[in-house]
Amino acid sequence: MQIMILSGNPKRDGLCQAVIQSVRSGAEEGGASVTEIRLQDLPLIRCQVCDDGWGTCLSERRCQFGSDGLDQLIGQLAQADVLVLATPVYWGEMSETLKSCLDRLRRCQRGQEGLLAGKQALIVATPGGTGNGQLTCFEQLDRFCRHTGLQIFDYIGANRWTADYHLDLARSAGRALAQGRKNGDTVPL
Repeated sequence: MQIMILSGNPKRDGLCQAVIQSVRSGAEEGGASVTEIRLQDLPLIRCQVCDDGWGTCLSERRCQFGSDGLDQLIGQLAQADVLVLATPVYWGEMSETLKSCLDRLRRCQRGQEGLLAGKQALIVATPGGTGNGQLTCFEQLDRFCRHTGLQIFDYIGANRWTADYHLDLARSAGRALAQGRKNGDTVPL
């Protein structure tokens, strides 16, 4: 089982990274191979909205600017069985690096023919401040998943008041995914 963590976290520590580490630990305990891709470390450019709004992303399912690292990222995502989308929440939205990357991915990998279709996704959003932006961030990430055919396994939203038990939840979710649990599987109580 290959689990890919797509991190929109610009920091190498803090709450978002703690949740990512919990997912990773649980997945590795469950026997999965885990790779974390920190988008902040890639030279990805934002979507250029080519031609009349659709360039090669519509006609060929590839970005004509993919040599900036997007082509390599898409190749890595193709190898993943599960995708974890992780981001801090800024102003009720995902981080700018994750948003920019997902904007480009959804153009190239939309629908049931894209390479993400049918894969499972775990969505992680960690708001600061009041924590109020978590739901709108989840909504954005949910829309991306549905647009690209990703099957949402679960949503994990940890904030400074709930971090203690959400870290346990993240670890358990990582382990369950690594062991092959799918969204919709009934769990014996």
